[in-house]
Amino acid sequence: MTQGALIFAFDNDHIDYVSMAAWSAENIRQHLGIPVAVITDREDVDGFDRIIHCDRGGDNHRWFGDYETQMSWHNHTRANAYQLSPWDQTLLLDADYVVASDQLRCVLDSSQEFLAHRWATDVTGKNDFSGLNYFGDNRMPMWWATVIMFRRCLHAELIFDAMAMVRDHWTHYRNLYKNNSKSYRNDHALSIALGVVNGHSLDHAGIPWSLASVVPEHRLTRVDVDRYRVDFVNQENQSRWIEIHGQDFHAMGKKHLGEIVASHA
Repeated sequence: MTQGALIFAFDNDHIDYVSMAAWSAENIRQHLGIPVAVITDREDVDGFDRIIHCDRGGDNHRWFGDYETQMSWHNHTRANAYQLSPWDQTLLLDADYVVASDQLRCVLDSSQEFLAHRWATDVTGKNDFSGLNYFGDNRMPMWWATVIMFRRCLHAELIFDAMAMVRDHWTHYRNLYKNNSKSYRNDHALSIALGVVNGHSLDHAGIPWSLASVVPEHRLTRVDVDRYRVDFVNQENQSRWIEIHGQDFHAMGKKHLGEIVASHA
């Protein structure tokens, strides 16, 4: 059985996702000992065990708070991960997910066919993620597409097929689930797809810990190997900081992570 990680990396005018993914690939090989494949439309790519070229698909636009500007966001091909992955068991990761431990090894060792995070939290404890862990007027439970483990099986194939269906008919599903977000999001498509495939039940197996996240308004810097500092202002408007050591996390702000990657290229 082949086993490996898969990262989608489509650059825009501000963010070099390919470099971010190549930096992540080094961390993945070090901590998890698995090969890494990238899916991209760029030709000048190295640092990966497999390179899969693919059209970026449709474009979204969204506000990036750390850059303080609206920019393009190429996220439409993620629903094709099942067809594009070269592995029998795939660890599908966002390019901005930082692997700093072997924690995901237990996800790979799981007997489950499909796993994702149901909950995300702010590593500083400042922000309440209750609004982000649900979406739409009916508070649909959110399943995060940042980290997904899937095996080559019918169950996983059906989930990704359902994600593609939601993507291709986004306006319909956005209205059906009373979702105020006009931009297509893979998190929302995954959440709806899991409901469809599992008979609209909320009883899905998930990764058994919250998705640790660093929000864009907090300053992220690298202190040392697998050690990061997060500077933030607390509720009392006081400057504070914490260190993250040997813990994986989702860098929701791309600017600071991009600076880390550029300085350690």
